[in-house]
Amino acid sequence: MTAQGSGRFYVETLGCPKNQVDSDKIVGTLLHDGLSPTDDPSAAEVVVVNTCAFIEEARKESIGVILQLNELRPSGSRLVVTGCMAERYGDELAAELPEVDAVVGFGGAITEQQQRRLIPVSEAPMPTMDLLNLQRPPSQRPWAYVKVAEGCNRSCGFCAIPSFRGSQRSRDTDSILAEVQSLQAKEIVLVAQDLASYGIDRPDELGAGAIVPLVRAVSTEAERVRLLYLYPSDLTDELVEVILGTQVPYFDLSLQHVSKPLLRRMRRWGDGDRFLKRISEIRSVRPDATMRSNFIVGYPGETDDDHAALVEFVEEADLDWCGFFSFSREVGTYAYDLDGQVDPRLMNERLAELTEMQDAITARRRDALIGEHVNVLVDERGVGRSHREAPEIDGVIHIDPSHAVGSFVEVKIEEAWGPDLVAVGGTIPDDDDEESL
Repeated sequence: MTAQGSGRFYVETLGCPKNQVDSDKIVGTLLHDGLSPTDDPSAAEVVVVNTCAFIEEARKESIGVILQLNELRPSGSRLVVTGCMAERYGDELAAELPEVDAVVGFGGAITEQQQRRLIPVSEAPMPTMDLLNLQRPPSQRPWAYVKVAEGCNRSCGFCAIPSFRGSQRSRDTDSILAEVQSLQAKEIVLVAQDLASYGIDRPDELGAGAIVPLVRAVSTEAERVRLLYLYPSDLTDELVEVILGTQVPYFDLSLQHVSKPLLRRMRRWGDGDRFLKRISEIRSVRPDATMRSNFIVGYPGETDDDHAALVEFVEEADLDWCGFFSFSREVGTYAYDLDGQVDPRLMNERLAELTEMQDAITARRRDALIGEHVNVLVDERGVGRSHREAPEIDGVIHIDPSHAVGSFVEVKIEEAWGPDLVAVGGTIPDDDDEESL
């Protein structure tokens, strides 16, 4: 086994941007312990898999990656599983995956010998701040995620996150700003399970609406600030104003559905009319504002009328980006035993219909940008993003490879290629080109 203070490490991150922040914190601790990073798991003495457990497909992917990395890692190395699956299913992972050397919960020590058995979440005290306040190395990219809070106070019927991430725990503003400064990134992407509720768990220091002054403060430290995952009821006029005042008028709205009766079965707020009104108000002020959302298809009790309402909304809302996900029964959630479970075949039909519709909408909105001049941040050689594209989530803009990474440049769009755009001097790389980048 590798001793602390020597050797190389490899970290594989699965799931959402919030997991990427956790991995960056893990990397920081490993560097502090004296290990050095490698991109080759077959050359690593410590191999870490930061898992996702949000839905069944994510868990299957996590297991597959664990087994794959076990085959690749060298003899005598240490395979460590952490993240959401480790926190939620620690006992099961330890029992069913003898290949794994350690199952480590949030904030656990990666470089210390761990017992195979993790105390179940229901019996273990929730960490005060988990990985939030651990140090991170400077960003290796021109952008970086910054997690401002951990956990969630909501009780959405389909979501198990509060059961293993705990209730909301917001960081203080000074620690967030210190991290932003240390990352030295041109674009900061603020993330949390419930971003707009930042501060409500600390009423004496922060309080409701604290996200607004936080965004203003981060805007003084970074040239771009982007917000991901906004619960619609918390999208106040003040928050809209501060987002529109940044260089990134981008709204990632967690809507999940539009049928009012179904949303109430989901234990969520809102309805399609309210959502459309808010989107229209924002676009009336900033026609170039970008809209993204996600929807669950096949939630228990979803009727043909509910689905038709969602189809109508997607057509009318004309969102720039949109994701659709089949309902996943999660043990311990309100929806697990709800009546009205939707037949998987019908669920897949509805999913296919919505996906095809949104693909056409996104393509049309991308085509409309042909001939426009846009300001892009150069993420890597030949690839950039405007305010319309969130990193690792949306499309990209292929640009002249002569532009320096980390710079802002104005380019003219001359072609659309599905979700991606091509600016003057840029090309869509083929597989061989991508491997050479």
